[in-house]
Amino acid sequence: MPELIPVLSKEDIEKSVAGIAKQISADYRHRKPILVGVLKGAFVFLSDLIRQLTIPVKIDFIRTASYGDETSSSGTVCLTKGLEIDIHGEDVLVVEDIVDSGVTLRWILDYLSGFGPASVRICALVDKRERRQIDVHVDYVCHVVQQGFLVGYGLDCAEDFRHLPAVYHLKK
Repeated sequence: MPELIPVLSKEDIEKSVAGIAKQISADYRHRKPILVGVLKGAFVFLSDLIRQLTIPVKIDFIRTASYGDETSSSGTVCLTKGLEIDIHGEDVLVVEDIVDSGVTLRWILDYLSGFGPASVRICALVDKRERRQIDVHVDYVCHVVQQGFLVGYGLDCAEDFRHLPAVYHLKK
C-alpha cells in the first residue's frame, strides 16, 4: 500500500485559489477570457477557480497524454481532445493542475498559438520549477512545490487519488 504524505492541505488550497482568482479577476476586469482547462487533472482546480472569479468567462477543455500509467512523462505529447470554442482574437488562460518539465505546457502553448488568440497566459495549481526541461513562464501560481510525485485535488497516479481534497506526495 502506498504512503500518502501531506503536502498541501485543503485550507491551503482554498486560500491560494481565492487569492489567484482575485488577481485574475483584477487583471482581466474589462475582458472575458476563455479558460482552457487541461484534462483530466485540472478539472477540480478549474471548478473551484471559476466560482471564485468576479468576471465573466467562457470555459473549454483540451486533453493531452504524456504519462499513461507511469509516474514520469514519456516525453511525447499527444492531443486526445481539442478545443471546441473559437479562440481567435480572444484572451486565453490555460488552467493546469501541475507544471513540471514544461514539455506538455510548451506543446499546449504551440497548439493554442495556431488558433491566433490575442493573448495566452498560464495558471497552475502547482509549479515544480526545479524539474523544468523547457523554459515556460507560468503567470499565476498557487503553490511552488519542490519534490515528490503528487496526487489529490485532481492529480492522479494511474487514475487513482483524484478525489482527495488535499495534495499528497505518493510514496511507493
